Amino acid sequence: MEAAYANPALRALFPLVSHGSLQFSRCTRFPWSHDLPSIFPHGERHFRVRRLYEPNGSGREHIGGPVAADEAVELVASHLPAGCGPAVDGTPDDLESLS
Repeated sequence: MEAAYANPALRALFPLVSHGSLQFSRCTRFPWSHDLPSIFPHGERHFRVRRLYEPNGSGREHIGGPVAADEAVELVASHLPAGCGPAVDGTPDDLESLS
């Protein structure tokens, strides 16, 4: 969480912890957006980065890992779509499309 907060791009998003993973949303209200990469624990000191929902409905995309926390944060930041932040006070219905 500290490594994510230190990254300006991730700090502009809404962070949430769900199912043991650190996820990021483009909006602050439920149901959160599910279009950004998430960080999942892998062992005691390593993490994997995955995108949970693909825009085309194909399921999970493995982005990288196992890596250290700071590397996981960099992977997430480097895979953010252009124009995804800052988080909007609202629901996904209030968001502009990223495509």
